[in-house]
This record gives sequence, C-alpha cells and structure tokens, in this order.
Amino acid sequence: MADAKKDDFLDDIEAPEGFDEEGLDFDVEPDEIDRLTRERDEFRDRFMRALAEAENSRKRSERDRREAENYGGSKLARDMLPVYDNLARALDAIAEDPAGSSTAIIEGIELTMKELLNVFGKHGIDPIAPQVGDRFDPQVHEAMFEAPLPETKAGDIIQVSAVGFMLHDRLLRPAKVGVSSNPG
Repeated sequence: MADAKKDDFLDDIEAPEGFDEEGLDFDVEPDEIDRLTRERDEFRDRFMRALAEAENSRKRSERDRREAENYGGSKLARDMLPVYDNLARALDAIAEDPAGSSTAIIEGIELTMKELLNVFGKHGIDPIAPQVGDRFDPQVHEAMFEAPLPETKAGDIIQVSAVGFMLHDRLLRPAKVGVSSNPG
C-alpha cells in the first residue's frame, strides 16, 4: 500500500527544466559545454596556483623563522668580538710578563675568556683559529700582508693577527693573517 502512494506521489511531480523522464536532457548547446569546460579549467588553474602560493608562503615563513633564529643575533655577536680581542690581548700581555701580574687578575681574565667562549658556543659562534703554517683560505681568512719568509711556500700563513668567527655556517669575521709570498 505504501508503494502505491509513493508511485502516485512521483507521478504528480513535474521534472525540472533540462530533465526528461529518463534523467538529463542533453539538449545543451556545444558552445555552452565548451564555455563551461573553459571556466572549470580556469577555476581549477586558479585553485592550483593558490595552493602552490600557500605552500610557497609556508616554506618561506619557515625559512625566515629559521634564519631569524640562527642569525638574528649577528649584530650583537659582531659587537662582542672586540671584547674577545681585548681579553685575548690581556692574556697575551700577561704571558709576556707573568711576574708583574697578580694571579687573581690572571685567573679572572682566563675565566672571563672561557665563559665568553662558552656563550659563543651556545649561540653557534665558533672561532676560526688558523695556525702558522696552515694554507691560506680566502673563504675564511683575510690577508693583512704578504711577505717572503724563508722555508715557507707561497700561500702559507706566517702570522695570525686576529682570530675569525663563524656564526653557524656564515662568516661573521674572517681570521686576519699574514701570508708568505715566497715563489716556491
């Protein structure tokens, strides 16, 4: 009985425009189908471009965040390098005349230098400390002078004037060195 009422109910409903009793009426103009296809393709292209732009923005933001985290303190780090230089000079002066210096002062300067290097290390600042006899590397060394020195080859470091520093993988300050210019 319920099925008979359902069939009667469906007989009273008129099919919407564009439909016939079997379903869709494909009496649509080919130009209209082409226009709708182009429009669909255009929307799909816009959508894909928007997705790609959103992904690029996410990656850019992540890269900027990492760089700010790693290199945001580079100005402060550069400003701290003269402190290191002055402590190193004080230790060198003490080494030249240990009798004229107080043991407590020497110990204080050494502890201050050690703590400064620990702080540098925690923040990714690593010293570049070449030794006499090492090869000159223009990527991390700055040649302050060239001089012919017996028993050396051209390009050998003959003097270290100042230690250099790296901040993670970036050069903060090159090591300042003297380089041999011996022909060979």
